[in-house]
Amino acid sequence: MIRTCFLCVILFSSSLCIAQNKPTDTATLTDPCLDAKGNAYMDRQARAFLAEVNATLKKYPPGLSHQAHRQPHLLLLDAVLHDKYAAYRKPVQDFFHERIANTLAEIENTKVQKGAVIWKLYNMGFIIRTKTVTLAFDLVDGKSSRSDSFALSGNIMTRLIRQCDVLFVSHYHRDHADEAIARQFIDNGKPVIAPPQIWAGQPVHNAVTHLKRQADTLQELTLKSGRKLKIVLYPGHQMGETENNVPLVFTPEGLSFSHMGDQINEGKFMIDYDWIDHVTRKYHVDVLIPPSWTNEIHRIVKGFNPELVIPGHENELGHPLDDRVPFWGDSEFLQLTYPELKASSFKTLNMTWGESFHYVRP
Repeated sequence: MIRTCFLCVILFSSSLCIAQNKPTDTATLTDPCLDAKGNAYMDRQARAFLAEVNATLKKYPPGLSHQAHRQPHLLLLDAVLHDKYAAYRKPVQDFFHERIANTLAEIENTKVQKGAVIWKLYNMGFIIRTKTVTLAFDLVDGKSSRSDSFALSGNIMTRLIRQCDVLFVSHYHRDHADEAIARQFIDNGKPVIAPPQIWAGQPVHNAVTHLKRQADTLQELTLKSGRKLKIVLYPGHQMGETENNVPLVFTPEGLSFSHMGDQINEGKFMIDYDWIDHVTRKYHVDVLIPPSWTNEIHRIVKGFNPELVIPGHENELGHPLDDRVPFWGDSEFLQLTYPELKASSFKTLNMTWGESFHYVRP
């Protein structure tokens, strides 16, 4: 009887340790595989490591000449964020909130005279500002982490939205699309560009702008300011079933930016290479923002032939640990081709939450 009960306790404890589905967000949610002292240690360790990360990234901001100094601390960040309960740890929440608050202040006070300033927010969330326009891509608040305490406040999101002229949403997954954010853009007379699948059947769907998903077709979008963007909306997918817009946006200054959302070809679904392999034949691309985990990133980059590559989607805290792709690359995951990209002549810049880079065309 005692052995049976003991076995039940072991099995129950193990099931708690391996559970992966939607833990409840509370201020005291901790790793059930650790006791109070163990969880307190993990919090202290996270705070110490993140202080080191912050100090180094502040000293060496994103730049092609700073990569060697930054890389060890991005790997240290990987280690902290590959704790399953990272999004529920206060040091991680504080790190994220402080960095985005600083970024918001920077965005609110930045005027661009030449080139573009690119801010990386959370996951695939990017804001790009030129002299005349500010573009937002896959802007979300972090609730996809499943931790409300990790997510950004409504006030922060409203202030970010106020700074942007247009929102591009790649596809319907919650770490890329947020209906409440889209509604704020629309309510303020700012267009939201998204594929037809997103919010289908909802009232907001009719207010979203659905450009033609057609390779090499140059379309025009008029902003609230009266300025115009030229856009090619490539008909991308995330493995066939999910429509994934891949916009190539040309600003009034003639700069061009492409954000790829969760674009991926896998298995027998390879039709998107029909356009991916040939983008560079017709258009010049300044900056390409692909998902870090797409399985043939080197081939994709060759097709666009950009001046600069800035990968996104590292360390999405709502993903299981093996799918929370780290800065060190994990080339065994989905047969990633980061080694080929890193060894190539393409300029690639790694950025994390709340960082910015001033891009000027070479």
